[in-house]
Amino acid sequence: MSQTLNAAQCRRKRQILKDPVKSIDMSSPMSVAQLVDGMKDMSIQARNIGLCADVLDKMMRDRRRPTVFLGLAGPLIAAGLRNVIRDLIAGGHVDVVVSTGAILYQDIYQAHGHRHYRGTPTADDAALRDLYIDRIYDTYVDEERFWETDVWCGKMADGLAPGAYSSRQYLDYLGSCLEDDRSIVRTCHKLGVPMFCPALNDSSIGIGLTHHRHRCKADKRAGILIDSIQDNYELTQIVVKSRKTAAVYVAGGTPKNYINDSVVMGYIFGLDRGHAYAVQVTTAVTADGGLSSSTLGEAQSWGKIRADADCAMAWVEPSIALPLLAGYLFERHPAPARPRIRFEWQADVLARLELSGNTQGSRKRE
Repeated sequence: MSQTLNAAQCRRKRQILKDPVKSIDMSSPMSVAQLVDGMKDMSIQARNIGLCADVLDKMMRDRRRPTVFLGLAGPLIAAGLRNVIRDLIAGGHVDVVVSTGAILYQDIYQAHGHRHYRGTPTADDAALRDLYIDRIYDTYVDEERFWETDVWCGKMADGLAPGAYSSRQYLDYLGSCLEDDRSIVRTCHKLGVPMFCPALNDSSIGIGLTHHRHRCKADKRAGILIDSIQDNYELTQIVVKSRKTAAVYVAGGTPKNYINDSVVMGYIFGLDRGHAYAVQVTTAVTADGGLSSSTLGEAQSWGKIRADADCAMAWVEPSIALPLLAGYLFERHPAPARPRIRFEWQADVLARLELSGNTQGSRKRE
């Protein structure tokens, strides 16, 4: 090639080519955090995992103590991530959980001593149906035990006074009825971590509540119902009363949009402020324009994430991505990672949001 670059082009070229890709060195034993650190200088999705870890590290170190919202979607309990999610909550790395109903339901199913079983995606599904075995890709569950858990969710509703409840109120009550300390739902109840399920009806918990309503109709008595707009109201108050907010999305779906819309609804209270940190791991493709795959940059155009926010996305399936990132957090920010937030509710009003041990009242919006 005979073309000669001028001085300005040479300087520009050197600037662009200043950071070489580094091959990860695994010749010596390393921890999960060391592995993730090494991935930061690699390429493709390994680098993106490293970038996500960087954002999580900044989020944990922020002296203004952002409130961290964890959005959960996908077959995470079936994948074997129950303990990982529970330990993020117990360790103080997460302050609010927003989940699909299936994840919380399958946690409750396991809290009753039932299991998920290793299967195969090439199973004879008609034969499984004859045996009342349900398949979640390469995982099996016992449908007869699912029926029992459905009924339990509905019968627990009988213990509540008739009326409307947010999903947070109902799920917190279910947590009080469980005894398994490895349960996500039980752990959230014990630690006062709010759980929201914006599509509770679209789950086996919803099936149980439908059974509750049917029995109430048959017995000619009042029952409970889930007020989804009360969910909106409660979650938005958490955003408004927090100094800063951060969002960690595992997959996408309704929980992702719900966490983001709580920022949009802040205008009802006179607040216009996006998340200061955001991380997402997903396998959804961006080309279809769908919500699950929409980039964090797209969310910035809506004001859901601040224009100057620290953000990172990795297109890595969550059963791989979440243990890597959680392991990084557990090592770099061991429990208790931060002072825990205490939420004081008066019905659907968040009367106080403060750090544990703080006697100065609600945290001021800054």
